[in-house]
Amino acid sequence: MDYSEKFYAGADYGLDASYASDFSTGMSEGYTLPVSAIGTHTDPRTANQLKNVSDKLNTGAKTIEVEGLQAGTWETVPDYHLKEIHRLKKIAGTDLTFHGPLVEPTGVTKQGWNESHRMQAERQMGQAVERAHKMDPDGNIVITFHSSNGLPDPETRAMEEVVDPNTGKKKMKEVIKEFGTVSHDGRFDFKTVTPDYFKGRKGDYIPIEEQESAIKDSIDKQNKDAWFRQLQHLSFNAYSGSSYVSDALSGKGLDPNLKNSTDEKQWLKIYGDYLKGRDAGSVMKTIGPEYKADVEKQLQRIAHGDIYLRDAYQDLQTSYNQAYEVAVKNDSKEDMAKLDKFRDEIKVSLEDLEDPTKVNYFAEEIVKGVNVLRSITPPKMMKPLREFAVEKSSETFANVALKAYKKFGDTAPVIAVENPPVGMGLAQADDLRDVIEESRNRLKKKLVKKEGMSDSDADTQAKKLIGATWDIGHINMLRKHGYEEKQIVEQTKTIAPYIKKVHLSDNFGMEHTELPMGMGNVPTKKMLEMIKKYGKQVDKLKYIQETGNWYGPQAFGNRTPFVETLKSFGSPIYSMKMGPAWNQAADASGGYFAGYGQTLPEQHFSMYGSGFSGLPTELGGQAAGGRSRVGGTPME
Repeated sequence: MDYSEKFYAGADYGLDASYASDFSTGMSEGYTLPVSAIGTHTDPRTANQLKNVSDKLNTGAKTIEVEGLQAGTWETVPDYHLKEIHRLKKIAGTDLTFHGPLVEPTGVTKQGWNESHRMQAERQMGQAVERAHKMDPDGNIVITFHSSNGLPDPETRAMEEVVDPNTGKKKMKEVIKEFGTVSHDGRFDFKTVTPDYFKGRKGDYIPIEEQESAIKDSIDKQNKDAWFRQLQHLSFNAYSGSSYVSDALSGKGLDPNLKNSTDEKQWLKIYGDYLKGRDAGSVMKTIGPEYKADVEKQLQRIAHGDIYLRDAYQDLQTSYNQAYEVAVKNDSKEDMAKLDKFRDEIKVSLEDLEDPTKVNYFAEEIVKGVNVLRSITPPKMMKPLREFAVEKSSETFANVALKAYKKFGDTAPVIAVENPPVGMGLAQADDLRDVIEESRNRLKKKLVKKEGMSDSDADTQAKKLIGATWDIGHINMLRKHGYEEKQIVEQTKTIAPYIKKVHLSDNFGMEHTELPMGMGNVPTKKMLEMIKKYGKQVDKLKYIQETGNWYGPQAFGNRTPFVETLKSFGSPIYSMKMGPAWNQAADASGGYFAGYGQTLPEQHFSMYGSGFSGLPTELGGQAAGGRSRVGGTPME
């Protein structure tokens, strides 16, 4: 019996196509990835990215993704290291990509949103792009930024089992469990979608399109109601103030003798003196001291109305500015014309705002302003958080791309927006698609307006400079929300035309683990088939393995599982795609040394009397001369 297999595995299955199936993603012929297309990433925990790039090149990877995930660590990377990485790139003939810092491009924080936070994110991303360009100043290095990093999920979706009212059968349906809104001052609110029984909707079998429509209707109603309440409060103050003033100036409720002996002009003069601290009774000596109490009561009524009017004026300013901002954004010329006309009319009265003798005229202008605001389209005081997030993030990405283009021209880096792990904001394919489309549209307009480009040239540049990094491990986390493989693969179909780079990692759909491909249940083969079928310039795409869970000695010895990745894709060993693939030959070392450990165990050959180490020194071995190792006879 041959006991040699007890000591080393041999090469019995080296050419078996199903060999190494424990890591296989089942890639079929025509969809296997060449070794040159698969890259690995550096360790984001260290500032010595230069050494890390060198170490990763030793694995055999031709493409390296330099990691700048941690903003603080990335900023400690010396500039001369970046230039040395570029030199190393040229010497080794390798390709480079870059993962930018994790920042929130919308400017959203735990406290809400404001424009200054978005600007800070834009500056931080812009600086990262400029520094990354030093690693590849002659090409268009692809730089990845997450679509969000801290933004709550604008729409929480899940697959649930519901009963089809038409058939009575149970089926899985996509349901929006919760949606977010943002107010004009940057505050968030989250609500659940509930059936509208008043309109005849029964149960929870509402198609996703109707759910989205119901969310829009709900928010529109909230905006109209909020605008109505705002104008109602403004109107109450305006009309109350106007009524108090007009009643007082007309002498309503006064003694007939006092009423007949005073007029509106006189009351306004008395009110002016009253506000200056003068004794109203002394001013009215000609009327008689017996009317002093009535006069003071009347002046208090005018002052009461004046306070209402000044409150109304503050509300009018706020409401006017909100309405004008929306009119400009929506390019509503009719609404802007009404608002412009009212502003021109009220300019004169604004100069007299502090003149108490003109309080009656001021009241008329405020009431007129209320009527103008009632006649225009209600502004959106609240909007869907998803719409808001797409708008703000796309402004950031467009500005970063524009700045890079203006500085570097044809060698400007490519901004690739990545889907974050499911559960964070803008994580699904349609979210990413909308962010990219809006970013491209904004960049196109900026290139036409600021750089004087034609529409066609600007469109070409926008599509070149902004695209997607598609992380197939991140999107697989939809499984914890009840999504099945089919729906997850469809996500890749949606985003495929925009993909500039792919991140490879595996997991089981529940946690953000980053395992080598083939160790989880990510439908890699079907996703890559979608990319090849619906993607653009797929031959130029880079596939970067992300295996963060292999970091550190507590995991898998802090090594790069590049071989495991090649095995999982069945990548060909030779560039002409002939001969064995990595899944067939990676572990088929047999009795030959190929870099996979000790394949000539000296103890084994010493014990059984064979092996090169047992040869006499005159034949290149280590055994002392004098006697044969086989027969024991003298060799001289």
